[in-house]
Amino acid sequence: MHAVIPKHLVYVVLTLILWVGCSSPLAASERDDFAAARLAYKARNEEALAFYAERLHAASYILAPYVEYWRLLLQLDTAGDTQVQSFLQRYADYPFVERVRTEWLKLLGKKQAWQPFFEEYTKLKREDPAVSCYAARGRYVQGDSSALWQARSLWLKSDDLPTNCDALFRLMRDRGILTEQDVWSRMRLAFQANRPSVAKAVARYLDDPPAASRLKLIDQAYENPQKVLEKKLIKPDSRLGRELMLYALERLARSQPGVAMAWWDKIHPHYNRHDQAYAWGRLALHAARRHDPEAITLYRQAGAVALDAEQLAWKARAHLRMRDWDGLLSAVAEMSQAQQDEAVWRYWKARALKEKNDIAAANALFIPLSKEHSFYGLLAEEELGDVISVPLISNRASEAEVIAVGQAPGIQRAIELYQLDMRWEAKVEWLAAIQNFSDKQLIAAAELAFRQEWYDVAINTADRTMLTHDFALRYPTPYRDMMEAYIRDSQLDEAWVYGLIRQESRFVSAARSSAGAMGLMQVMPATARWIAKRIGFADYHPGLIAQKDTNVQMGTYYLRHVLDEMDGQLLMATAAYNAGPGRPKRWADDKPMEGAIYAETIPFTETRDYVQKVMANAHFYTHRLGKKIQSLKQRIGVVIKGRGEGVRMQENQ
Repeated sequence: MHAVIPKHLVYVVLTLILWVGCSSPLAASERDDFAAARLAYKARNEEALAFYAERLHAASYILAPYVEYWRLLLQLDTAGDTQVQSFLQRYADYPFVERVRTEWLKLLGKKQAWQPFFEEYTKLKREDPAVSCYAARGRYVQGDSSALWQARSLWLKSDDLPTNCDALFRLMRDRGILTEQDVWSRMRLAFQANRPSVAKAVARYLDDPPAASRLKLIDQAYENPQKVLEKKLIKPDSRLGRELMLYALERLARSQPGVAMAWWDKIHPHYNRHDQAYAWGRLALHAARRHDPEAITLYRQAGAVALDAEQLAWKARAHLRMRDWDGLLSAVAEMSQAQQDEAVWRYWKARALKEKNDIAAANALFIPLSKEHSFYGLLAEEELGDVISVPLISNRASEAEVIAVGQAPGIQRAIELYQLDMRWEAKVEWLAAIQNFSDKQLIAAAELAFRQEWYDVAINTADRTMLTHDFALRYPTPYRDMMEAYIRDSQLDEAWVYGLIRQESRFVSAARSSAGAMGLMQVMPATARWIAKRIGFADYHPGLIAQKDTNVQMGTYYLRHVLDEMDGQLLMATAAYNAGPGRPKRWADDKPMEGAIYAETIPFTETRDYVQKVMANAHFYTHRLGKKIQSLKQRIGVVIKGRGEGVRMQENQ
């Protein structure tokens, strides 16, 4: 006997039947019911959720536990400890359990129910700032006097922390654990991260909190630092005034380092030696990011002041840009061991050693790095010449291995969620399911995702293998029949285009960035309108960007355009596609520059990472597509600023 649908839900179900359709081999009613349950959850309709939970459990639908999860989230404020603990035990293998545990811990912390809180806290797999603040406070209340000292790491962050942390921080301030200097230190962290709202919140912890009218100066320094300095809106007669002047100075140095330096010459007498050294270090960072040759001098002015990881990275890059190998080695030596162990600094340290003819020490770094399939790994392999060569072998999964992986409950749930277009939840399930997979299982899982046309997950899964790899899955070539004509018409290197799309969208045609870029090649609406006019696109409307063929047509047209603008230089054109055509030539030097050095000293972190990955992708796609092989160094070439003198692309290799 079937349950009767309440009258007020009939229209929901009918609408969803039309929306979901009946194309799935799964009983359409089960997916319809699940979609209706999801809408009921969003509408906070507990009665409807209970109705659909009963139907889906009766049908043994694979995603029925998600409806129970939604029900519990709506009832969590009033749920008893036994009910929640029973749920957590029953669905312990489901990734949504972590969210339930986190939200429940927040409620227990708010109630100061410390016994059940700490019983469950030990099972939390991923730290949450709000829960961490409750835990520190709870340990202190229960007599652990060291808890407040240990919580100092929560304070010294530039992040905007949850409001419940305020009670902990007030307690730490009252007990003398947080000092006045700690407050100023966090304000500096907020200023460095360019987060004025955090700085204003932190200012409340000062012994003499500034009035709201004075705090407005933080916003003014953020919005127009030059005006704040010129109008003398900030006075250096207080600690707050001096810190605000430093913030205005740093804001100005990001875009006008010369003007900032002129102001620093005027105001530096108001600061003690330590604060002067701090300011020199911040000015040095921004000068290095703008490729100012004075950056090295500014770093010297900073003296022995502690520099953060970003400052040290740009100190090394400033020396690299000048090909000062001794300076580069010195800068790397100042880094923490964790930073030195990053691939970027292992490679450049090895390069510096090689340039100084210390071949044995250089190769000791190059050899292990060359085994990593990345931009720096490829460069390291090429530095070794014939010493090491890693063939691109694809270890394919057997059909039995694919079937076995497909039987894992988490994989089945992930695929079902993907079919329902619940992509975020699907990825969470997938990642939880594969976290302990062997290389062979990862390859089989990647193959399964590829067969579902879940290309981004297929690539990301194949990328996780450590020793055994399937490069056909790491660098797939979907939509090739559709793409070939557009690539040929634009006279582009197919491997480069594929490498760019892999980085832009992972071949997800519905991909959309936070900035509004759309489709396989992440074309911006304004760029699409410009292209449509250039090529005489009849009846153009924004919705066309989402169509695969139109997106590739426009993307390849624009890629050809920026390649021509950059004088045929692939490296600069890649940067231009990401950061706009106006910047890459400004980042070049008046003298020819090694492509790897140009890429390393791109000021924007996102663009630097993007360019390196696209160029490495293109190298691997050259192998995949059977094109003429060239080294990565040949591909990225030598960057020349002057028009018409660039390294020209080798078309359709």
